[in-house]
Amino acid sequence: MRQQIAAANWKMNLTFDQAGNLLDEILKAPNQLQPHQKVVLAVPFPYLQFAQNKISGKVNFFTAGQNCYTKSRGAFTGETSAEMLHSIGIGYVVLGHSERREYFGESNAMLEEKVSMALTYGLTPVFCCGEPLSVREAGTQNAYVEQQLKESLFGFSEEQIQKIVIAYEPIWAIGTGKTATAAQAQEMHAHIRSVLAGQYGKAVADEIPVLYGGSVKGSNAKEIFSQPDVDGGLVGGASLIAADFIQIIDALK
Repeated sequence: MRQQIAAANWKMNLTFDQAGNLLDEILKAPNQLQPHQKVVLAVPFPYLQFAQNKISGKVNFFTAGQNCYTKSRGAFTGETSAEMLHSIGIGYVVLGHSERREYFGESNAMLEEKVSMALTYGLTPVFCCGEPLSVREAGTQNAYVEQQLKESLFGFSEEQIQKIVIAYEPIWAIGTGKTATAAQAQEMHAHIRSVLAGQYGKAVADEIPVLYGGSVKGSNAKEIFSQPDVDGGLVGGASLIAADFIQIIDALK
């Protein structure tokens, strides 16, 4: 059975005390996680070691960096390397988030380097892909996402690709007032899996988790996660509300 993942992306939010309170609320909930289900917490960099200590001994809970650099070390002020994340026991790293692409100019080629670094140091990359509104309105979203996958991931071996989690973000449905339906999520997730199957074979593609990152909330998580090719969510705003995120965790199938 494929992994099912509820991933929280806190982005640049919460003070230290607020972060601690949120973690405590999430961790005290009576989650009944199955062996194939995981919770991944991508907290701001200053809180990573704190969060790592908080989840110590909590089965199937992991921490994630929200980014890493293309090099392992050096004179790159303000950057964080995959080696550093690995050294404090972080298991995952979110790469290629739409905000990183849009605000910081991260290209598909740069993301290939970042994914390579993550894999080198034993981190699981959560590789984000997805189309903006203009692409969706033009009806070229499948080709757009396929290009992202090919240019960033197809240089990796079959063994390596199976260590990657993919998160689909319909950028047009985030903060625009437009809503992606569960059917639209399934349609793109199935396309992503077909693209992976074309390169690596159906057996490999069927084992790669594909998460949905389009404004998942406690109220819609169950419907979205019930789709056959949706393996959980990469959750933004709702992950900052304990009750919502607990509901999202419980919606994993």
